[in-house]
Amino acid sequence: MEIEKSPAGWASQQSDAIQRALDGGGSPGLARMEQLAGKSGRAILEAMLAGELPYPPMNDTLNMTLLEVGDGQAVFQGIPLLQHYNPLGTVHGGWFATLLDSALGCAVQTTLPAGRTYTTAGLSINIVRSASHTTGPLRAVATVVHRGGQMATAEARVEDEQGRLYAHATTTCFVFKAQAA
Repeated sequence: MEIEKSPAGWASQQSDAIQRALDGGGSPGLARMEQLAGKSGRAILEAMLAGELPYPPMNDTLNMTLLEVGDGQAVFQGIPLLQHYNPLGTVHGGWFATLLDSALGCAVQTTLPAGRTYTTAGLSINIVRSASHTTGPLRAVATVVHRGGQMATAEARVEDEQGRLYAHATTTCFVFKAQAA
């Protein structure tokens, strides 16, 4: 996985990723179990990127999207908006938490074989710089540190296009057999 920092601009990369999914037939929603059957975690995410599977509806609400996946890696990007503000006039910590949890969880998901899934068991976040609607795109890059049979850990950083750190996090995920709905 090559994390792109091209002059094209991150906002345009996010817009292009969303358009690719939409062009492939993607829309917000929930995948059916039969659509996921036999697919590894990474294959599920790649199908989402291609628009072959629906993407989470909260991506639209929080103005964030999955950009890339690799073995044990995932990149999510979001652009904070006024509707993501807290009462103090900056981007709410929950927005950062969701961006980070999404990247961390998807990084873990890329390591899972078909029939296995995960849930976040613990999430630790440090927000080191505030953001606003003028900040521009923020990118969360996550990498799996360890994946065992039942537990996985990962770490991530949120940076802007200039490489300034805004937040970093770690997660512990519980890995288990997927159940039919």
